[in-house]
Amino acid sequence: MIKALSLAMALVVVPVVSGVSFVQSAYGAMAIDFSDLVEKVSSGVVRVSTTKQVDSEGLELAQKAKILRELFGDKVNVPNIPTVEYGYGTGFFVSADGYILTNHHVVAGADKISITLQDRTELDARLVGSDEASDVAVLKVEGRNFPALTVAQGDTLKVGEPVLAIGSPFGFDYSASAGIVSAKSRSMSREATVPFIQTDVALNQGNSGGPLFNQKGEVVGINSLIFSRTGGHMGLSFSIPIDTAMDMYEQIKNTGKVTRVYMGLQLQDIDRTLAEAYQLDKPQGALITRVGLDSPAYQAGLKIGDVVLSFNGQNIILASDLLNRINRAKPNDKFNLTYLRAGKVYETTGRFVETPHDVATQNATDNGVRLGLRLKELTQNENRLLNEFGVKGGVIITSVDITGLASRAGLMAGDVIVHLNHLPTNNIQTFEHAFKNLPKQGVVTVGIIRDGMPAILGLRIE
Repeated sequence: MIKALSLAMALVVVPVVSGVSFVQSAYGAMAIDFSDLVEKVSSGVVRVSTTKQVDSEGLELAQKAKILRELFGDKVNVPNIPTVEYGYGTGFFVSADGYILTNHHVVAGADKISITLQDRTELDARLVGSDEASDVAVLKVEGRNFPALTVAQGDTLKVGEPVLAIGSPFGFDYSASAGIVSAKSRSMSREATVPFIQTDVALNQGNSGGPLFNQKGEVVGINSLIFSRTGGHMGLSFSIPIDTAMDMYEQIKNTGKVTRVYMGLQLQDIDRTLAEAYQLDKPQGALITRVGLDSPAYQAGLKIGDVVLSFNGQNIILASDLLNRINRAKPNDKFNLTYLRAGKVYETTGRFVETPHDVATQNATDNGVRLGLRLKELTQNENRLLNEFGVKGGVIITSVDITGLASRAGLMAGDVIVHLNHLPTNNIQTFEHAFKNLPKQGVVTVGIIRDGMPAILGLRIE
């Protein structure tokens, strides 16, 4: 008690930037006082509530349970099976006329969406559109003069910088938690669509879709994921950079969807050994391991084994650097690449095209299976190459979510799936048919072509 009192008397408050103070102890330790900032920005944060009807199987179980209770009353222990599912998350205003950003997974499949303001006012919200790959969704409420938050301009966030999150973890509205930026440009799938900001901010269920603030009170990210072995916070939290989210926002607001480009590259990082093999001063660049036939990369003259060193004048250190920039491009945009081949540096140009038949299987369907894949159909020339394997076609994996069942089975971006559970997957339609007929549990086979070699993997459904 005495030690605590002595320490408290030694604290000195040192003002810095708007909304934030540093509290310094006699021992030199620094703590950040976010209280003014929280008071300033909280009104722009909202709770997002959703309702949706359960699937047909759940409705059938609920009806059977109701009949049993009517027939036997208290003589049998029949649980109440809900016919409506309730969900919640967080969002925030990005415009005074009622546009709100949140996560796709917060509102996916919802029949009704509402928001709750800081003064407990509840408003019905309309889903303008959402993008599963980036996990960004845009909502709209009717009205004017909403407290829109200030969005950070440019990528100025630094590793080690203090950040603050506000959200509704476990339904506790307007909970604030703080930490530091642990890393940037984290890839959470085998083919990155978002260069996540990693922090040690305590995020839990319900924080999804909420804002991540810098010390100036500017939104620098949308809180999206945690890495956990327990289901709760373990010091690894991930947020979508706000510049990426605002790109998605503008597309969704204007067209209702996000259009992605296709370049036709499969990439991997350069490690120390490969750097020596390619006579690079240090590990840098993106090594091309696959080039799709008839793709923009193929048309630009790129080949397997080339190392991309720069993209549109920006140096490439990791494969994710290049993938993130590709994913920010628009169809018909031009690209300029510098690459290394056989010890010489070359330059090439090309033009992006829209991703053909890009389909996501990220969410659970009626069978309850969540593979965590994005797929696209093969070109005619690519399908012809499969004839030597005795198959008529396939679908190629463009990205794999590390939290899905496909990742656990060892499936990778670039694999061509030719059959699933003994059913052919010649195109997206036949894949969806095979996917919807998967059992609820057990192990099924997945036939693939990887790097020109056929293989069969076991997919355990849990």
